[in-house]
Amino acid sequence: MKEIIPVSSINATVRVPGSKSLTQRALIAAALADGSSKLIGPLASEDTSYTSQALEQMGIDVERGEDVWSVHGKGGQIVSPDREIFLGNNGTATRFLTSVAALGHGPFRIDGEERMRERPIGPLMAALKGWGVDISSVEGTGCPPLLLASKGLSGGATVLPEGKSSQYLSSLLLVAPYAVAPATLTVVGEVLSKPYVAMTLSVMSDFGIDVDCNSEFTSFTIPQGKYRAMEYQIEGDASNASYFWAAAAITGGRVTVSNVPVPSLQGDAGLVPLLARMGCEVSRDGNGITLQGRDRLEGITVDMGDMPDVVPTLAVVAAFAHGKTVINNIAHLRIKECDRLSAVLTELGKMGAKVEEGKDFMVIHGSGGEGMHGAEIETYKDHRMAMSFAVAGLRVPGVLIRDEDCVAKSFPDFWKRFEWLR
Repeated sequence: MKEIIPVSSINATVRVPGSKSLTQRALIAAALADGSSKLIGPLASEDTSYTSQALEQMGIDVERGEDVWSVHGKGGQIVSPDREIFLGNNGTATRFLTSVAALGHGPFRIDGEERMRERPIGPLMAALKGWGVDISSVEGTGCPPLLLASKGLSGGATVLPEGKSSQYLSSLLLVAPYAVAPATLTVVGEVLSKPYVAMTLSVMSDFGIDVDCNSEFTSFTIPQGKYRAMEYQIEGDASNASYFWAAAAITGGRVTVSNVPVPSLQGDAGLVPLLARMGCEVSRDGNGITLQGRDRLEGITVDMGDMPDVVPTLAVVAAFAHGKTVINNIAHLRIKECDRLSAVLTELGKMGAKVEEGKDFMVIHGSGGEGMHGAEIETYKDHRMAMSFAVAGLRVPGVLIRDEDCVAKSFPDFWKRFEWLR
């Protein structure tokens, strides 16, 4: 259990690890490329370790140095592994690598931890079947474990029956250039988390494949081809930077995150203008972003459909604002590492915050921090719960974070860097 000690003031410059989302996308593109790529500044974490180890099981050599990873792609050739591919609770890798496995020839079994077996993957399965993939959910739940009898992608037209998880869409796009025939993809319904789809398209373009799509990300034509090997620079993780910007916001301090650029490929950098709406001052600082907190924050109403991973961060800041903060369009938080919508409000309630939970929204009645008190915070084995509520402990004494090592999923040295705020 980790006790968070409040601070009287913050004036710090921090550097965050590479983006988890970009690292995982670049790993897939590099693995499918024809030749050897170098990923510069990747995130070394539990999740990216699962991804790279699974690629190695599929016949791709990945050399992981301290700040540079070399990925030796084989032009789309994927080997059937001699054992199950286990991906923990890495939802992104499970969805991405299911499609990568479909490019192979032979049997693949993909599984994860108990929580991963509760996280749906049925829409992705349906779209892959449209491209001729033999795939099934072992327990008939539409969740892992999965079995594939792979023989490559046929291509042609397929439909993704829902866009609620952008990971399904990104997974399909990343492998589509390797289909036997040119591939088209139609998405039914609204696509949530669009910045993650834009990120995928950007990575694909950088590796040499340009996709034709409409502005709503519901219709795609993907050309046949192979990714080109390259050196790819990965920017700092905006989701992980959010905790440091939030720390400045609630303490009235100043924090510069030196390696999240403007503009950023990451949608979660959009938290910064939201904090500005609440009263903070934002400025560009070299290749980074500086946020200066203020004595008084104001509640806001916001649609967070495109930024689900920083909802816990915003919710914690909202508890220290004045007035009501309404966070809408977040039903997809319920299928993350835990039911984040419910979990965030439960733990804020433990600390004395007045909150409301809806099916797809949350309301935090901010009191400027008045009446907030310490509590043992349950993290639900969810890294973002641990890091978000660590921020609350900078203002409120007595905050204890249970299972604090869960941060290894995305930010292994978080607690060390968090100390830089002192």
